[in-house]
Amino acid sequence: MSHSILIVEDNANNRNLFKDILLFHHYDVTVAEDGLQGVALARELMPDLILMDIQMPTMDGITAGDILKKDPATCDLKIIALTSFAMRGDREKFLAAGFDGYLSKPVNTRELPGLVKTWLEGAEQP
Repeated sequence: MSHSILIVEDNANNRNLFKDILLFHHYDVTVAEDGLQGVALARELMPDLILMDIQMPTMDGITAGDILKKDPATCDLKIIALTSFAMRGDREKFLAAGFDGYLSKPVNTRELPGLVKTWLEGAEQP
């Protein structure tokens, strides 16, 4: 069975790049362009993993992640913060906000499939 992944990312180039990489590795991939669409798709599809951009129009990733984590129906979804913020303490800040992992941009496309596999297996991000 293939795992389902929801990519919530406002940048079309990033969205398509992540989608193409994950499709190549046999994941079922759905994309959303902002947090509002991401929350709706997450509730509808109940994906195995969500890659959630933080800075987006309409609804940012922190708000979208918070909505999903506070909803009993979606609180167990694995959500990974995807952000260009790569300052000391940012990983801890996103984990404290309820995210299950943190990935800084630019994303190392060679590492992405392995990280996704690790998160899907429930292991802690290194």
